[in-house]
Amino acid sequence: MLLFQYRADLGNGQSDVMQRCEERLIVLFARNAESALRKAKAHGKESEFNGRAEAGNPLLFEFIGVKDLLDLESLDESEVWYDIRTLKLPMERREKLIPPEEELNAIYWERREKKKKPPTSRPS
Repeated sequence: MLLFQYRADLGNGQSDVMQRCEERLIVLFARNAESALRKAKAHGKESEFNGRAEAGNPLLFEFIGVKDLLDLESLDESEVWYDIRTLKLPMERREKLIPPEEELNAIYWERREKKKKPPTSRPS
């Protein structure tokens, strides 16, 4: 799940403390969880844009980070979800909002499974 903010520039580089935010679930195909994480980050950065708010001031749609990464193989492939809400200073609080990469579901479980598997021996 990706986290974005809609940030209106109120002038002199000032923005509201409370920002409208979007949580977006995207579907990626990747060899493993770390590859999916790289793709998710690239998708987030590519989704950023600049425009104009209704009042005419600059509006920035900014990627904050990856909130979660799920392995969806066991789910119905048509499931998609997103949520838009207002958060207080999301970019400035990204350390609290975005968990460390090793805590993202797919990364955590993939690494845990790799630790369980015995090393494969090479033929002599």
